[in-house]
Amino acid sequence: MTETNTGTETTTDGETADVLVVGSGIAGCSAALAAAREGADVLLLTKATKPDDASTDWAQGGISTTRGDPQSLKRDIVDASDGTADPDAVDALVETADDAVEDVLVDTLEVGFDESDDGSFDYTREAAHSDYRILHVDAATGTHILRPFLNHLDDHERIEVRQDTAALELITAEGRVHGVVSDERSSGKPIYAGATILATGGIGALYGRSTNPADATGDGIAMAALAGADVEDMEYVQFHPTAYAGEDPFLLSEALRGEGAVLRNGDGERFMDEYHPQGDLAPRDVVARAVETERAETGEVVLDVGPLEFEVDYPGIAAKCRDRGIEGEKIPVAPCEHFLCGGVDVDKEGRTSLDRLYAVGECARTGVHGANRLASTSLLEGLVWGLRAGEDATGFDPEPVEAPELRNRDPDLPERFAAEKFTRLTQTMDEYLGLERNPEEIARASAVLRRLKGEVDAYIRTRTARDLYELRNASVTALLIARAAGENTESVGCHYVATDPDESTAEPPADD
Repeated sequence: MTETNTGTETTTDGETADVLVVGSGIAGCSAALAAAREGADVLLLTKATKPDDASTDWAQGGISTTRGDPQSLKRDIVDASDGTADPDAVDALVETADDAVEDVLVDTLEVGFDESDDGSFDYTREAAHSDYRILHVDAATGTHILRPFLNHLDDHERIEVRQDTAALELITAEGRVHGVVSDERSSGKPIYAGATILATGGIGALYGRSTNPADATGDGIAMAALAGADVEDMEYVQFHPTAYAGEDPFLLSEALRGEGAVLRNGDGERFMDEYHPQGDLAPRDVVARAVETERAETGEVVLDVGPLEFEVDYPGIAAKCRDRGIEGEKIPVAPCEHFLCGGVDVDKEGRTSLDRLYAVGECARTGVHGANRLASTSLLEGLVWGLRAGEDATGFDPEPVEAPELRNRDPDLPERFAAEKFTRLTQTMDEYLGLERNPEEIARASAVLRRLKGEVDAYIRTRTARDLYELRNASVTALLIARAAGENTESVGCHYVATDPDESTAEPPADD
């Protein structure tokens, strides 16, 4: 999908950086660190104003290592992907995984991973892993990685972190990316860079229930696609099987099941052995569909944490349960949007199809995950590809070219305009592009999303409000998901296509 900046003027008045990173999760931080280590001056832009605005801060279970056996981890990754992961990409991950973790997280940041009584690392196990190989801090690993990482970058003489700043458009000329236009002034501010690295995270805001922060609107994917970059595997939207089933969902880490918690249906029965040989530790896509089936047939599914020392070993999750009035050992759960396995297509160094544009983390499609991601590989992928991209992106000089000067001439839209359009978008995604899809519903979603994007485009030509651009990005990303889902008629991994017409009974969301 490509699109021109209709109705804009151009300017070359801006600032420069050797390497520009957009996003402040583990992937963006790793890219910034690697580029600075190579002697580059790095500018990191982030919409976030605090760490928990980044998806990394929300990551619970941990970060996988190979624990000295890369081939074992590779087998688990490929098996969890339903055989669709790119073997070369998986090799690139597992062959450097342990060195990257030791270098950055252990030696540089000194993350206090949990230890056993003898002082060795307390590795845990999660779904579809064949061994105990996951480093963790309680069940709040992302927080304990990201916050010291950001502090480290703040103290680095070659890195500037600029918060509360959104990238609105990529600056392109003849197939090369020269930086971004940010929202630092009403008409947009050009920032030119020798290389630009997108690390903007996921797409959780496109769904009504998600484990992602509210600003995960697919920004990097949309900007790259509109500039002409290749995107792949957008249909593979992963739903986590065990999020709290009530309002304000939160993740119940797979580490709980890895240590003995079990799923029970409304009749009090364990059911996962009927769906997969690995039972409660089956791949996420299998468990998520099983949980949804059992909820429909028996009324609810709960995660029984009775076999655990829950309050002692998982105090953070236990506190969230208490905050929501959950008493006892049985926590009601339901599937919830969690991770996009596809994104901007990149190679082993994070290079996209556009010159000097890189993508890392959840907005990138490395090929590691294929159709379904193995637990606790997202932080690892962000770390490894961030380091690779940051190192590769150095050595280019910024080249100021004409950049779009975004117009901001019309009155502000009503306060609830973007929010109301976003509601229609999330209703469409929930109804038609969720855990199960069928061809008719995918086609309905595409029609609604095309109309929505057309409406947003009409307004965005003369206004530069961030919420409008986030809505634009979300609508573009949603359309890419719908298009990919419509083109893939095979059920594989987390893209499950139901072909029975009786399974498509929902009415399309209203257009207003």
